[in-house]
Amino acid sequence: MTSVTIAIGSFLTLFGVIVTLQSDSSSITSLIPSMFGVIFLALGLLAKAKPDVAHHAMHGASVLALIGVLASVGSLVARGASGWALASQLVLIGACVVFLVLAIRSFRAARLARESAIST
Repeated sequence: MTSVTIAIGSFLTLFGVIVTLQSDSSSITSLIPSMFGVIFLALGLLAKAKPDVAHHAMHGASVLALIGVLASVGSLVARGASGWALASQLVLIGACVVFLVLAIRSFRAARLARESAIST
């Protein structure tokens, strides 16, 4: 999951910068995907550098992904969006959902491996 976290963080960081430049936006909100990306990237690099805290870093990244999905969906429902803002929110939602699915699968596999190691 560390590599996935770093990849998604890098993607979101780059995507947010590209959207900001392409849309000629002067609003800080156009960088929201980049803000999420930088945090994902930091958590992924932390997990890679310090394997003893990787478990906690990946749980933190999962919480971040959940916040990304809920906040973006809430914003879309409450205010709507179009153009670059819509694309930005949909990409953030998609990246966070993909991360959550992969994280849940990884956490389940780790738990099952732990349980089978204990029972044998």
